Amino acid sequence: MDNKPQTVELDEFDRRIIAALVDDGRMTVTDLAAFVGLSKTPCQVRLKRLQEAGVIRGFRAMVDPAKLGMDHIAFTEVKLSDTREAALREFNAAVRRIPEVEECHMLASNFDYLLKVRTADIRRYRAVLGEKISALPHVASTSTFVAMETVLEAGHRRVRGK
Repeated sequence: MDNKPQTVELDEFDRRIIAALVDDGRMTVTDLAAFVGLSKTPCQVRLKRLQEAGVIRGFRAMVDPAKLGMDHIAFTEVKLSDTREAALREFNAAVRRIPEVEECHMLASNFDYLLKVRTADIRRYRAVLGEKISALPHVASTSTFVAMETVLEAGHRRVRGK
């Protein structure tokens, strides 16, 4: 069974559409068309195709976590006691239910997962680690790295050509 996602052929107009929307997801189709150098209808057709192909998965508000008092970021390495497929599925399903976990990546490393955890402060992180992350199925051990400064975050990188 091949789990590799199907790639989509993109031309320069598609890349410019994506880059413009990454910068400003609220851009009108008229402004988008002018920005990329197309008329409105072909731009709408391309935009619809990119959405239907799953290249553009949606639009959302970019919120400043510091303004909400949620600017503490910790990266947590998680080592599992069991890495058989059923255990991985169990862990994956459970970690998705922890709202403080912003990202979860399975890695090829000396640990199994890397979590990005956002909380209000180190005390709240400690509670999340002790009560939620350590209680996840098959967790054998964890290790924490606290971010001192965010230099680049998802949603702030421009799309580049091949």
